[in-house]
Amino acid sequence: MVEFELYGLTPHQQKLADALWSIEEWDDVVCFIDQLPERDQKDAESILEMMRMAVVEQCYDGIQEFTEALEVIKKVK
Repeated sequence: MVEFELYGLTPHQQKLADALWSIEEWDDVVCFIDQLPERDQKDAESILEMMRMAVVEQCYDGIQEFTEALEVIKKVK
């Protein structure tokens, strides 16, 4: 399960983020954004990018360099 929090959003941006997160299908996200006023569209696109970065960061949390594996590879070379 993906869980993260976006910091520094205005209350309006937080509502946009909540709305975006609640949408299950990408096509519906695109449709939602297209129906927003231009200023909100830009905010929504920025929020989506922050969500993407947060998800990627969460995926890489805890991944460590495999020093033992690197040592074995050096020996094999």
